[in-house]
Amino acid sequence: MTHDDLVSARDGDVLELTRGQETELPQALKWQVARADEDYDAALVEARRITVDTTRIASESFPMAVPPEEAERRCRRALMEAWTGRETAAFRLPPSRLGLDPADVVTLQHDGRQSGLRLVSIADAEARGIEAVHQDRAAYDMPPGSPRPSSLLSPVVFGAPEAVLLDLPQLTEDQSAHRPMVAAHAVPWPGEMAVFRSPSTDSFELLTSFGGRARIGNLVSDFHSGPTSRFDLGNTLVVDLLSGTLESVTDLTLFGGANAIAVESAPGIWEIVQAGAAELIAPGRYRLTRLLRGQRGTEAAMANPAPAGTRIVVLDASLASLPIAEADLGLPWNWRIGPASRSFSDETYVAASFTPIGAGLRPFSVVHVEQPWRRPRTPGDLTIRWARRSRALSAASWGAVEVPLIEEVEAYEVEIVDGATNKRTLTTSTPNVIYTGADQTADWGALLGPGDGLDIRIYQLSALIGRGAAKTVTLAF
Repeated sequence: MTHDDLVSARDGDVLELTRGQETELPQALKWQVARADEDYDAALVEARRITVDTTRIASESFPMAVPPEEAERRCRRALMEAWTGRETAAFRLPPSRLGLDPADVVTLQHDGRQSGLRLVSIADAEARGIEAVHQDRAAYDMPPGSPRPSSLLSPVVFGAPEAVLLDLPQLTEDQSAHRPMVAAHAVPWPGEMAVFRSPSTDSFELLTSFGGRARIGNLVSDFHSGPTSRFDLGNTLVVDLLSGTLESVTDLTLFGGANAIAVESAPGIWEIVQAGAAELIAPGRYRLTRLLRGQRGTEAAMANPAPAGTRIVVLDASLASLPIAEADLGLPWNWRIGPASRSFSDETYVAASFTPIGAGLRPFSVVHVEQPWRRPRTPGDLTIRWARRSRALSAASWGAVEVPLIEEVEAYEVEIVDGATNKRTLTTSTPNVIYTGADQTADWGALLGPGDGLDIRIYQLSALIGRGAAKTVTLAF
C-alpha cells in the first residue's frame, strides 16, 4: 500500500503513526510453565534486551505443559513483539478494500521504507477505519532455546501411616449410625489412603479410600474424669499434635459441635471432649480448657483416668466413614491401611484387628433416677423412675417437649445387684419399674426399709445390638 491507496479524514490527515515510550516497555520477560517430562515440575524461561533505557521486568505464569526450549522461543518472540508493537498506525481505506480482515498483514510504503503492519481492528462506515500495529516477520522464525534434559525424579519414600479405627456415636446426619470411622496421618502424605479388610489373614478386598490427613496426637499428661452436662473448668487437656492446629471458639460455635476430640481412655473406649479455649504452649502442643465432657453419651469412658501417651483424634471432615453393613457388626475383621498407590501387601501398610460393634446404635444411659417410693395400693412394693435419653442428633433441641424415640420399641432392663452378684433382672417398657415386696423378700430376706441401700443398673435396649450404656446408681431409703 501507498498513500494513494488511503482515504483522507475530514481534517485532511491520511496517516497517523504513534510510537510508545521506551520506559513503558519491559527490559526482560520471565515466564513460568510446567514441564510435561518432569511430572509437571515448574520451569522458568527468560528473554532480555540489553541496550535499552528501561529497567522494567514482566513476569507471567502459565498453567500449561510446554517443553522448556519451546517456551524460551515463545518468550523471546513475545518480548520482540512488545518492542516492535510499540509503533501503531491509524488510517482509512476505501470500501473497495473489503477483502481485508483483522489479523491480515499489509506492507505500507512510507517515508522511504516499507513497514509490515498487522491489522488489529476495522470500523466500517463511509470508509474503513483501520488500526494496525507494526510487526517483524523475523520474530516468528526464531530458533528454539537450548535443550534442557529432564532429570530423573527421586522416588518418594512413604513410611507406615499412623492409622486409627474408631467406633463412635453418630456425629453428623450424613453419617450412618452403625458405621465406624478411620483416621490416618503420614509424612509425607501419599495423597490418598486405602482401606482393605478380610475375615482371615489373606484375600483382602478394598473397602474404601479417603484423602484427608487427620489431626492425630497424644496426651501429654493424665486426663482425669470430670463433670458432665456443664463446663469442666477444673481439668486441663494438654495434647501434642502430629500436624495441624487448634484454635479457641465461642460458646455458640462450641455448642454447634466445634473442637470435638476423641480421647481413648482405654483400648477401643473413646470419650468425646469439646474444648472452648485452645492455647499453643510449644510447637505442636496445645493446652485445652473450658471443656465439655462425655459428649454424645460417652460419659462412661471417664471411669478410669486416661494416662499420658493416650491417643487422641480431632473429629473433623478428614475422618472417613467405613461403608460396612449392619450384618458386619460383631465380626472380627482384619484390616490393612496404607497408600492407595501401593499394594496392600506393601510394607507401608499397617495391619490391625478391629471388631465394629456399632457404637452409634447403642442407646445412651438413662438419667435423673429418682429415689424409690412405695405404692400405697400394694404394700411393700417400690417404684423406681428415671428419664430417657435419645441418641438422635435432633434430641439436642431445647424446644422439644420430649426427646424422640429412635429405637424400634421402648424397652429397659433393670438389674438388682449385690456387689458382683446379679440378684434379679426386671424388664419394663416404660421409664419406671416396680420392685415388688415379694421380690425384695426373696432377694434380701425382708422388705427394704430405712437405712438400707440398693445398687441397680439400668439399660435401655436396642433391637439391633441389645443393651445400651449402663446407668449405675445406689438408692438410699
